[in-house]
Amino acid sequence: MLQITFIRQNTELVKERLNLKHFGDLLLVDMALELDEQVRKLKVKSETLQADLNAASKAIGQLMGKGEKEAAAQKKLEVTQHKSTMQLLNDQLGIAEKELYEVIVKFPNLPHASVPKGNSPEENEIIREGGVKPTLPENALPHWDLIKKYDLVDFETGAKITGSGFPLYKGRGAKLQRALIQYFLDYNTAAGYTEYLPPLMVNEASAYGTGQLPDKEGQMYHATEDNLYLIPTAEVPLTNIYRDEIVKENEVPVKMTAYTPCFRREAGSFGSDVRGLNRVHQFDKVEIIQLVHPEKSYVVLEEMVAHVETLLQSLQLPYRILRLCGGDMGFTSALTYDFEVYSAAQQKWLEVSSVSNFENFQTNRMKIRFKNTEGKTHLLHSLNGSSLALPRIVASLLENNQTSSGIELPAILHNYFGASSI
Repeated sequence: MLQITFIRQNTELVKERLNLKHFGDLLLVDMALELDEQVRKLKVKSETLQADLNAASKAIGQLMGKGEKEAAAQKKLEVTQHKSTMQLLNDQLGIAEKELYEVIVKFPNLPHASVPKGNSPEENEIIREGGVKPTLPENALPHWDLIKKYDLVDFETGAKITGSGFPLYKGRGAKLQRALIQYFLDYNTAAGYTEYLPPLMVNEASAYGTGQLPDKEGQMYHATEDNLYLIPTAEVPLTNIYRDEIVKENEVPVKMTAYTPCFRREAGSFGSDVRGLNRVHQFDKVEIIQLVHPEKSYVVLEEMVAHVETLLQSLQLPYRILRLCGGDMGFTSALTYDFEVYSAAQQKWLEVSSVSNFENFQTNRMKIRFKNTEGKTHLLHSLNGSSLALPRIVASLLENNQTSSGIELPAILHNYFGASSI
């Protein structure tokens, strides 16, 4: 959540950066400033009246001590009037603060100065590419046909059990999922991340804290009876571990990783992009989260990008890294790098990871702070990344490594999977 003091002191910059993100209603900035002015004026009135109230209350005791009962009674009447006015002022202040808050939470995070202009994925900036695109035989199959050929995933039975987009992994398909999850977790914990196994449902405050609400209500599965949300990513429960906490400076950075199933409605998705594992409603993902000192967050962002890049290199997949343009960025992000792997049979790039710096946007909502050596509290910065999302990784592994005799797996997975091929 943006801070009103920053908006007040940098109004034109805020409007310019919101425009880069194609935020639709810049008049809300002016509305926020008007409400802020109203709040500050009411606070001044309240503080002045409280000072008068304190003085009148003190005077009552002094007058009573002097035996001036009539004057003391008059002061008591004055105090009663002050209290009545104070209650009215506090009610007005509460309403104004709520209105201001409801406007501010509609603002997305401001994009970093390095974010390129643009409004679509085609305008994202390619930072670098790695790996080698394979040359497949003429009869190469897309992963949805390979899945059937080797009996790895049963989409039809998954649809019978739940619905379209809920795959049922079986046999070697389930084993490959487990192998990838374990490898990703081992890779992350070896880099200093602490592993968690969080709840798969969160309350409204948690979804709000990481910015899924009020931005993505339509994309989350909502258990209305208990007002709980199925998580779209482990980022939500992990970051909320530290909601309303003050972290000691010597405990920073906080590094967390978790494997979870993830649930996304993906409302409105259709066409070839949703075939097979390209886009599903339930999928497995391993996530990395860091809470860091604000002065170090962009150094950490590059470290996290390098971490994910090395992971992809170990899977021997061709990949590219993109810096997202303003119009393609998420609501909470200040700067996002997307990782895509090349799917040879489909001849297209598939997104498998996003690594983002949210600066203090999430931590301001959740009041995640640290106390420095001088005893002052400051907001931490939060970052997260997919390390990695499995469906499209599996799709690319199957397609890119297909041979006439089966699927040759990258060497790093042999021990995890218990075999070198499918």
